[in-house]
Amino acid sequence: MLFRTLSASVFGIESNLVEVEVDTSPTHRDQPLFATVGLPDAAVRESRERLRAAMRNCGYELPINSNIIINLAPADVRKEGSGFDLPMALALLGAWGAVQRPRGAAAGAGDPVAPAAENGGAGGVRYGIGDYMFVGELALDGALRPIRGALPIAMLARERAIGKLVVPLANAAEAAVVDGVEVYGARNLPEVLDWLNGHAQPQAVKINAGAVLAESGDYPEDFSDVRGQAAVKRALEVACAGGHNLLMIGPPGSGKTMLARRIPSILPALTFEEALESTKIHSVNGSLERQGLLAHRPFRAPHHTISDAGLIGGGSVPRPGEVSLAHNGVLFLDELPEFPRTVLEVMRQPLEDGRVAIVRAAMAVNFPARFMLVAAMNPCPCGYHHDPTRECHCTPLQIQRYVSRLSGPLLDRIDLHIDVPAVKHQELRQSGTPGESSRSIRERVRGARNLQLERFAGEHLYANAQMNSRQVARHCQLDAASSRLLEQALVRMGLSARAHDRILKVARTIADLAGAETLAVPHLAEAIQYRSLDRAYWA
Repeated sequence: MLFRTLSASVFGIESNLVEVEVDTSPTHRDQPLFATVGLPDAAVRESRERLRAAMRNCGYELPINSNIIINLAPADVRKEGSGFDLPMALALLGAWGAVQRPRGAAAGAGDPVAPAAENGGAGGVRYGIGDYMFVGELALDGALRPIRGALPIAMLARERAIGKLVVPLANAAEAAVVDGVEVYGARNLPEVLDWLNGHAQPQAVKINAGAVLAESGDYPEDFSDVRGQAAVKRALEVACAGGHNLLMIGPPGSGKTMLARRIPSILPALTFEEALESTKIHSVNGSLERQGLLAHRPFRAPHHTISDAGLIGGGSVPRPGEVSLAHNGVLFLDELPEFPRTVLEVMRQPLEDGRVAIVRAAMAVNFPARFMLVAAMNPCPCGYHHDPTRECHCTPLQIQRYVSRLSGPLLDRIDLHIDVPAVKHQELRQSGTPGESSRSIRERVRGARNLQLERFAGEHLYANAQMNSRQVARHCQLDAASSRLLEQALVRMGLSARAHDRILKVARTIADLAGAETLAVPHLAEAIQYRSLDRAYWA
């Protein structure tokens, strides 16, 4: 008897349709055949033992004298993960007649598993469940455990016009974000079988994505907690308004990490498209929480002992790295010179292109990686170079070796370099009116971002930092006085052509915060100021 069900495999952040075909036939061997074919990985091959135990513990015994062949089609695409347990179990039960669906229940003739005529197979009748897609890992007691990538699988079901998707209950919220698909969260195998046989009526999971984003609320950390550092706060506001990369240099205890952790609180809320992109990556990574849709912009802060594969992504089956998990959010690298240089250099391409291309001998995947880089470092090994209150004990050679761990090409891709001085004792003990709140700063940032969204309508851009050279020339035109100022700064500071474009992008953001349509000398002067600090250290 031949029976088919539909499932899906995740490849990068995309998913592919997989037909699970089960064929059973009598055998006279002492050891019946139980084979899984179709390029399964180790987790898929091991599923036959989980299937035996789960079905037995749910009251479904495998026939003793039956050969079982499970084919995962297409056969030339590698299948990995444990999400095929549920469709394989249902296909086995269907082959033995335990799925009593009406003959007309499957989709029409164009469906890939529409039921064929009787005796269409070799020695048996073909049936299939073509209007459902199934994914889920089986526990030994038949319970369904969550899997990776439920969101891209739901998007595939919508694309292929498969109206119903059954997932483990823990994955139901993230899959239900996709409109046009009825998503059912199941607890165990018998529950799914009861649904298919009409013994119970399932309830589709409904998620209001707009309400999830609207109820995201404020961050627990607020800029009103920060004392002093008015100039640094201004630079952070500019960086967030345009999505610009940022480097903070200052002595230990000056508040660099405290400031960085409050950056998400002044970023504008995620749009639905951005939330869907970021949620998709976290879904594939298996790090998505139960709310189903990311409500806040991601904030990733890996330790400096991270490997290049951990930062950029990789593995035998490529997984997204920290740069992709920070997509549409913030990647914070504290103690930047402590990261191995080889690890930092792999960020150059994603900082420029907004994506990561991972190529292996048998596959190539692309992960989005459009993030705001925020880095922090000390000015020297001891941390007190140029500090007026503490003596620096580092020699010029030690300082040079320390700062030379950062390459020129990487620094060129960082738009703002900010000096973060130590906070004075009087400012720390200052009481009374707190500093400006994150809500107030976020309103100004949101206003600037709205101007940018209007400016880039139809160009698939969200912020000034994403402009290419042609868009910079179109939206960042200078008058004669501003052109002379920029030319003098480039010659005097020895900046590159990339730095030239980044200065113009930052100036465009400063003008947006001021509500100005054209760039003027004050906007350009402030942008140049944010590029001057690196020359003091790397000249």
